[in-house]
Amino acid sequence: MKQLLIVEDDPGLQSQMRWCFTDAIEVSVASDRESALTALRRMEPQVVTLDLGLPPDPGGASEGFALLEDILRLAPMTKVIVVTGREDKENAVKAIGMGASDFYQKPLDADILTFVVNRAFRLAELELENRELASQSNGTRIKGIVAASPEMLAICRTIEKVAPTDVTTLITGETGTGKELLARALHDLSSRADKPFAAINCAAIPENLLESELFGFEKGSFTGATQSKKGKIENANGGTLFLDEIGDMPMALQAKLLRFLQERVVDRVGSVKPVPVDVRVVCATHRDVQELITQGTFREDLYYRISEITLDVPALRDRDGDALVVAQSLLQSLGKQMDRPNLTFTEDAIKAIKNHPWPGNVREMINKVKRATIMADGKRVTAADLELNCDMAGPESQLNLRQVRENAERAVILQALQSCSFNMAQASRLLGITRPTLYNLTDKYRIETSAESPSA
Repeated sequence: MKQLLIVEDDPGLQSQMRWCFTDAIEVSVASDRESALTALRRMEPQVVTLDLGLPPDPGGASEGFALLEDILRLAPMTKVIVVTGREDKENAVKAIGMGASDFYQKPLDADILTFVVNRAFRLAELELENRELASQSNGTRIKGIVAASPEMLAICRTIEKVAPTDVTTLITGETGTGKELLARALHDLSSRADKPFAAINCAAIPENLLESELFGFEKGSFTGATQSKKGKIENANGGTLFLDEIGDMPMALQAKLLRFLQERVVDRVGSVKPVPVDVRVVCATHRDVQELITQGTFREDLYYRISEITLDVPALRDRDGDALVVAQSLLQSLGKQMDRPNLTFTEDAIKAIKNHPWPGNVREMINKVKRATIMADGKRVTAADLELNCDMAGPESQLNLRQVRENAERAVILQALQSCSFNMAQASRLLGITRPTLYNLTDKYRIETSAESPSA
C-alpha cells in the first residue's frame, strides 16, 4: 500500500492535507522533527511532505532542513516534497539542491497537492522497479552490464539471441565500453557455459610469442621448449576462445588463424600432427577493421570469417541517459565495497556526469567514481570529488526548478516507455495518466514513441 507521511505543525493544515487523499494511500502525520523520525522508522513511507517551518523554529527553516538531512540519510529512496511559503523560493531551491525531489507552495490547493504527491509516488514506484531489475543483472541477463538506453539494450537483446548459437562473433567499440563483458556473456548464456573461457589479448603479447601462446608448441621446437604445451585454443576446447584486439594480430599469424577457423584443427609449433578442437570463437577490437583492410594490415577473408555476427558497442556518450545510470550503479556497488553505503550525487555532480564526454567510457567512470567514493565528505558526492568540471554545461547548469521537474518528467516517461517496449497503453497505465495525455507529453518533450528510433 502507498504510504505518505505529512510533516506539518499546524493542526488545521494537517487535517486539510490528510483529507486530500483517498483510502488507497495510508496517511500519517507528524508535527515536529522527533515524531517525524519515529514515524519514518515505523512506516517507511515512499513519500514525505515536509513543512520547513517546524518547532522550535516555526518562523525559520533550520529545523526543517535538519529533518530533510535526516530523512535523506535514513531513507535515501524516500521522495521528499518540501512545503514552503509562496515567497520562499530561496529555501525551495536549497532543499532541491540538498536532495528533495519536489516542492509545493502554500496556500493549500488540494488538486495541485495530490498531483505533486501522486507524481512522487510514481517516481518511487519506477525507481523500485528499476532497482529490482538491477538486482536481476541490471535489467538484462548479462552480468556486469548496466543499461537503460535503447542503444545498449538492443546490444544486450542481440547477445541473448546470438549466445545459444555457435556463430563466430566480432565485437567492435571504443576502449572501455565493456567488450570483454559481452564476450563472456556470449559464453555464459550458451550451452558451453560449463566449459573453459580462454581469453588472449593479441596486442599485449610480443609477435614472436603470440603464435605459441595461441597454438601451443612441441618439446624441442625452439630453444627453451623443454616440454610440450597446449595453446589457448586447445585449452578452450569445448568452450569459448576470446581473441581481444584482433585488429593488432600480425599478418603472418592471421593466415594460420584463418586456416584454424576453416578446418577447426590446431597445428602446434614444431608439430606435423594436427589436433582437432571444438571451440566457439569471439573476437573484439577497438580498431576500424575496414580501414585496416584498406591499409593492407588485415586480411579481408579473415574479416569475413570472424564477423558472421558483428556487434558495434556504442560509446558511453552515445548511450542516451546511461552515463548517470551507470554512475549511480557504480556509486552504490563501490560504496558497499568501501563501507560507505547510501552515498548520493549532488546536482552539480549529476550535471557534470551528464555533460562529460567520457572518452575512456565505463573504465574511466569506474576510476572517477572510485576516487569520489573515497574522497567525498559526508553522504553527498560532488563534481569536485569526481574531478569533473561542474561548469561545463554553461549557464544552463544553474539550478532551475522548472527545468529539474521537466527533466524528471521526461526521464520517467522515457523509462516507462522502455519498460513497456513502447506500448503506449501499458505505459499510460504505468504512469497513471490517459493515453492522450501521454501522447501530448511525448510531443512536448520530443520523445519518439518507436523502440527503433535512436533518439527514443
